[in-house]
Amino acid sequence: MAGIWRGPAIGGLALLLCAALACSAPPLANTRDSAETLGREVLAAFESRDDARLRALALSEEEFRRHVWPSLPAARPERNLPLSYVWGDLQQKSDNRLRVNLGVHGGREYQLQRITFSGGITEYSGFRVHRDALLTIRDSAGAEDQIRLFGSAIEMDGAWKVFSFNADD
Repeated sequence: MAGIWRGPAIGGLALLLCAALACSAPPLANTRDSAETLGREVLAAFESRDDARLRALALSEEEFRRHVWPSLPAARPERNLPLSYVWGDLQQKSDNRLRVNLGVHGGREYQLQRITFSGGITEYSGFRVHRDALLTIRDSAGAEDQIRLFGSAIEMDGAWKVFSFNADD
């Protein structure tokens, strides 16, 4: 009976356990616990003109591939859209908007008053996308304004991250 657990059987059992428990796709990295916390972090990164920090707050290509792409309508085989094209388009638009917004808002001190999403919420399998982020801020002179520093946020298991900096996504 002891021979039954040797060789390939152990490998098969390990693969089964890995698939069921420990080897699932990792969660999103560098997330925040609420939309407000994410908004405050984005504002702080803009104030310090920290491009690397802003990019870390946004969805990475690997996170998009693992968690987002399989649930998108664009991923359906009949659409014939490669992931590389969809990601490349999303990333290029996000990078362009981030560059523009850093030029306009970089170095400015803003205090977040509230964050809303005027485009609503789109539910997907395992995550939600909150669209059209609008940050109500108070500037260093005390004036209140509304600005768009990112277009949408992804919420997965209570964790928040910038989906894209493009306000038209």
